[in-house]
Amino acid sequence: MAANINDEIRDLNLAYLMLAQQMLNADREAAMMKLGVGSDVADLISNLAPGQILRMAACDMLLCQFRFDDVLLLNLLSNHDRDNQAARIHATILAAAQPVGHLA
Repeated sequence: MAANINDEIRDLNLAYLMLAQQMLNADREAAMMKLGVGSDVADLISNLAPGQILRMAACDMLLCQFRFDDVLLLNLLSNHDRDNQAARIHATILAAAQPVGHLA
């Protein structure tokens, strides 16, 4: 069971890092907001070589995380009864106000 979870974590980490790098290369400012990272982390992710991405993905902890514990934000994203577009815009505004990740 633990091996399966570690495989899933590795796959998720790999997908996240590859997506983050692609997003940052396409539109850095929008990607930083969507990923919830600062410029130092964006630089690090953008400059990762494929081998570095594979090594990072293989760690046994998730590299991505929810960047918010805001119940209102989670409800806006998960509530299907409201107008989806308005809820997404509201969630984006709330998420933009959240602190971003930085390297220590």
